[in-house]
Amino acid sequence: MRFLIPVLSRFSQGPNSMYARLYSCLLGLCSLLLLTGAHPLTAPGVTSLTNPDVEYSVSTTGTAELTAGETTIVVVDNGPGTTELTPAHKRGYNGIAYWGHDQQKANLFVPTYAGLNYEHIHDGTLKVNRERFEPRQNPMQLRIINDRTVELYQPPTLNWKLESCGRYELMADGTVEYTFECVPKAATFSQNYIGLFWASYIRSPEKVGINFWGRNGDQFGTQPEWLELISPKHGVSSTHPPADYKHTIAFDEGFPLTLANHPSGYVHMAPGYYGVSHGMAFVQMFRQRDQIWFAQSPTGGGNGNPAWDFQWFIPDYKVGEAYGFVMRAAYFPHESHEKTVERAGLIMEELNEEE
Repeated sequence: MRFLIPVLSRFSQGPNSMYARLYSCLLGLCSLLLLTGAHPLTAPGVTSLTNPDVEYSVSTTGTAELTAGETTIVVVDNGPGTTELTPAHKRGYNGIAYWGHDQQKANLFVPTYAGLNYEHIHDGTLKVNRERFEPRQNPMQLRIINDRTVELYQPPTLNWKLESCGRYELMADGTVEYTFECVPKAATFSQNYIGLFWASYIRSPEKVGINFWGRNGDQFGTQPEWLELISPKHGVSSTHPPADYKHTIAFDEGFPLTLANHPSGYVHMAPGYYGVSHGMAFVQMFRQRDQIWFAQSPTGGGNGNPAWDFQWFIPDYKVGEAYGFVMRAAYFPHESHEKTVERAGLIMEELNEEE
């Protein structure tokens, strides 16, 4: 039984099904949060931002190469980020500048850019025009935790005053677990939510679309199915919220970050998606509780180079409180849709059962 198997009856029926167990777990978590008064997006408390017991050293190059199993990645801050594996990397793009696999050593990402790149901070208003790419422009520090774990720490930013830390842990099987935590240091977000956005610029994949289990959000009662969606152009039908999203996310007229505020009309029914590039699957899996929105652009990294992105909203934030989410990304040979879904489902199941 896997969370992403596209036959709902396999996991939605019976008290011991995966879906039933996950749903029960989420109900228990919600009950606990209501009893304790905790925000549902409270930070897990694992990075050096929220956990004073975390020991680290600071990279002098702003780069770190991590290897496990068949996977090699290079994590960079928003400085130059050039290494033997990332000679063309451009300043400003942070996150994973190189992702290679023993069966596909060419970079998954556009070599000048990056993946899981912390891209935007906003509140849906035109205040974002002060600096649309604030995480790229404000100083970052690459913290080395161990030989397979690093963090990108960013002090409170100039405009939004958001302090953050993103942990990249390369697990033994080559999966990357990314934990992001942040603390708003001032009431700079005027619509009662914090909007954050991450981009992954994919190098010339066979297909620019993404695949996820979802349905038409405008047609009540529509049965979910596997969708392969392609945004017709940058900023059109570009984002896909969770089916059960309860909050209203408002945007000012003329809001410039068009990947964030142009929904496709489709919603996702399972918190993960994948795309295929050069015979390899790139999957991004999330926790159900974090309510991540998928996003995409057919040309985000240039013609033929799509952006396979995601965004996260923190409603009802409070100054000084810590918020966070956890996701996992993996890159492995794509033998078939069914096999990729099976492997992605294992990752998602484990991630959600760790609640």
